Amino acid sequence: MIENLPETTALQVPGGALHLVNAQPMGFAENHNQAFALCEQPFFCVANPDIRLPNNPFPSLLSCFDDPRVGVVAPLVLNPAGQTEDNARHFPSPWNLLIKGLGGHDGRYDVRKFSPAQNVPVEWAAGMFLLFRTEAFQEVGGFDDKFHLYYEDVDICTRLWKAGWKVMLKPDVSVVHAAQRASRSNPQYTAWHASSMARYFFKHLGRLPRIERIASVSKGV
Repeated sequence: MIENLPETTALQVPGGALHLVNAQPMGFAENHNQAFALCEQPFFCVANPDIRLPNNPFPSLLSCFDDPRVGVVAPLVLNPAGQTEDNARHFPSPWNLLIKGLGGHDGRYDVRKFSPAQNVPVEWAAGMFLLFRTEAFQEVGGFDDKFHLYYEDVDICTRLWKAGWKVMLKPDVSVVHAAQRASRSNPQYTAWHASSMARYFFKHLGRLPRIERIASVSKGV
């Protein structure tokens, strides 16, 4: 457990858990790379503190790693009302961001097109909940610390695909994301978002990897 900002109330640290307290705040990428440096297990989970687990997602998620080329897997993410969030998306580009800004398609995968039993390769999955193969995370150098906030998840998924690893969505496993989204009106977060977007396009625009595709299977609904 990493305490990035001072807490007003004492944290309840589970027995056996390591509690790190940052001397100064770090970004999302840097914090998780710091945690990964202490990882001694074959898998490494990144999860936001506002994630809730209605059931144990790990046995089913771990089954995806039977494929030795799977580098990271994500569950379906639901909001507290049970609606599907947009945690699996196509790679962003200036063109599709313009379409989104004009009210068009926002780049998310339509998971209704896939059978829940399918393990679906996706271009990128959001960092609110990701289960990495330790070997894959280490091979690509972890998150890019220069992304303070936003796009670090898009970037690492892009680099995983480029390195020959797969990014997978497991639609029959779900977690709940109780997001507050208060940061959307904060100009500092807007600045971080803009700078991260610019860094991502500088690194990858015009050099995106080809990913594995599967045919969608109707669920009969």
